[in-house]
Amino acid sequence: MFSFLDRTVLQFDRALQTLVPHAARAMRVSPADNEEEAPLNAAERKHSIGLMRINHTGEVCAQALYAGQASTAKLDAVREEMEHAAEEEVDHLVWCEKRLYSLGSRPSILNPLFYGASFSIGAGAGLISDRLSLGFVAATEDQVCLHLDKHMEALPAQDAKSKAILTQMRIDEAKHKQAALASGGYVFPKPIMAIMTQVSKVMTTSTYRI
Repeated sequence: MFSFLDRTVLQFDRALQTLVPHAARAMRVSPADNEEEAPLNAAERKHSIGLMRINHTGEVCAQALYAGQASTAKLDAVREEMEHAAEEEVDHLVWCEKRLYSLGSRPSILNPLFYGASFSIGAGAGLISDRLSLGFVAATEDQVCLHLDKHMEALPAQDAKSKAILTQMRIDEAKHKQAALASGGYVFPKPIMAIMTQVSKVMTTSTYRI
């Protein structure tokens, strides 16, 4: 059983692995490795970079959200589920980061701000109740799935590497959503989901270029 100090050190380590380039390690091989690199013109490359930067930032937020929720979860089973989901999300984080660098770019400089905000939201939800915390995971993953669907359509047709990554991420995120609901997560009403959609639009707009 970890003490409060132990958990604090582990959360700090997770933050560093999430925010420091090349620090995190994936458990699975990137789906992009199975695809050939196709030529992209300047506009296509810029667009792929923007979309993959958005998705990388989304994974930064996911790490922070799960970390915050795990730090305040009341039930050990919920805390363990959050930590397990975060471990799976590390793969997505690394895949997106690796793809960004292979396209000649880098992650968003705004990631530390988004990490801090997401951690606070996750910790706050966990303090209120585990059911709300799980519901927030389900609602967030629902938003992520919608974004991934749009991004897969918007990618340049020949960018098979980026599409392979997003395709596997879409599968994993849908599983996380269902797992959170199956564990008793609260189903958010449509007005709340609409607000979350608007917030996610702000994030995507700000991270596409920076």
